[in-house]
Amino acid sequence: MRLDHVNLRTGHLDKMIRWYSDVLGLSEGWRPPFAFPGAWLYAGDTPVVHLVAVEGTPRTGGDIALEHFALSAGGPSELQAFRDRLMAAGLTAEERQVPGTDILQLNLHDPDGNHLHVDFRVG
Repeated sequence: MRLDHVNLRTGHLDKMIRWYSDVLGLSEGWRPPFAFPGAWLYAGDTPVVHLVAVEGTPRTGGDIALEHFALSAGGPSELQAFRDRLMAAGLTAEERQVPGTDILQLNLHDPDGNHLHVDFRVG
């Protein structure tokens, strides 16, 4: 029916919470009382990114099965606000127009190196 969430393992839980909150505008919210540390990050009322704390640094890059995940955002005004947020954080994103659509993707990597893009409707 739809993708519910993405689950990321991280050795830098606090840093990842801050990045997904400050850069992507997600907010930390309720999480079941699992026996292991982590966080659920929400877009509105939906927990879309689940973080699980692990020891060390999980493998990223190379031949991993998950190449990226994507989040939908708004239109042109939200696009400029997101660009401004990235600039204020000292970050850059590679912008790609999806051929034959009105979608502009802003591709970036989180602190653990996970590739994601944020999609904006610009047409």
